[in-house]
Amino acid sequence: MLSLSSCQNKISPRNILTRLAKLIEDDMNPWLLSIPLAYLLGSIPFGYVLVKIFRKQDIRATGSGNIGATNVVRSGAKGLGIATLLLDCGKAFLAVKIAQHLAPGNYDLAVVAAVAAILGHVFPIWLGFRGGKGVASALGVFLALSPAAAGCTFAIFLVIFLLTRYVSLASIIGSAFFPLFGFYFVPVRTPIVIAGFLCIPLLIIVKHHENIRRLLSGTESRFGKKKVAA
Repeated sequence: MLSLSSCQNKISPRNILTRLAKLIEDDMNPWLLSIPLAYLLGSIPFGYVLVKIFRKQDIRATGSGNIGATNVVRSGAKGLGIATLLLDCGKAFLAVKIAQHLAPGNYDLAVVAAVAAILGHVFPIWLGFRGGKGVASALGVFLALSPAAAGCTFAIFLVIFLLTRYVSLASIIGSAFFPLFGFYFVPVRTPIVIAGFLCIPLLIIVKHHENIRRLLSGTESRFGKKKVAA
């Protein structure tokens, strides 16, 4: 006969959590867990949250209205802008790493999780599906998918930015180069990987359509100037 203490041990919170984790790991399809989780992580609007908490302002009503790090910096909150950059990068990196942990060696799932994280940032459920442009989050998923490709992509971004002081132009050109570096450093060539490597830069470029228009018309502002066009 089981003692009362034995039964209590079996239904302790620790045992319940352990069993739940094992159930998820053994029986739940990693795709069903990783993709929604990646989207939800990506959809956390850190720029909006930080400015709301520390400055009691809605970043969407400031400057360009974008929730990304560039607009946060241009609003006068440089420290919050840096924090936004790191957190946006980190949440996307974590989303891909979770997928890689749940399904080691499944590069297709990691790429789909990366796309889901970017979609979460660009179309966050918490803000009526109106989010950022995905640049910092893209850096996060690039780092998780291929650190070497991410490093080369960031180098392109940095060179363009230092030469022009246009964050938007550097983001567009840098992201456009990622597939080239990704295909060079990553040996996997499945349709999902190819589509994912092309989809992420394309989404970032499309989200910069207003910046492209201003660049072509010569009205885009350079980083560090008062005029806002993030």
